[in-house]
Amino acid sequence: MQLKLDTARFEEQQALLVRELVQSIRVKLQEAGLSGVKLDELTASIAFSVVSAIDDTSAIEFDGTEVHPYLTFRTADEELVHCGENSYTHEFVYEVLEQLLKS
Repeated sequence: MQLKLDTARFEEQQALLVRELVQSIRVKLQEAGLSGVKLDELTASIAFSVVSAIDDTSAIEFDGTEVHPYLTFRTADEELVHCGENSYTHEFVYEVLEQLLKS
């Protein structure tokens, strides 16, 4: 696998990932009977919590072992795209949620 630095492509991929996560969380909460403001608030809260773990902005540790995720995206059979630093998927959560609420 080749590791390729491509911030524009990485950002595009992050936004698509967050959109899919937010949509999936929202659907599952709707299936559980939530609606309205409570649905919106819980969707945002859960999504933000999940992507913060992916972004390595929340401490992950168990029995003295620390975990530090580093997000990449496979864009071709032998190519992984990264941005040269930790991901920042948390920056897309509220924007994606707003877009979903408008549609």
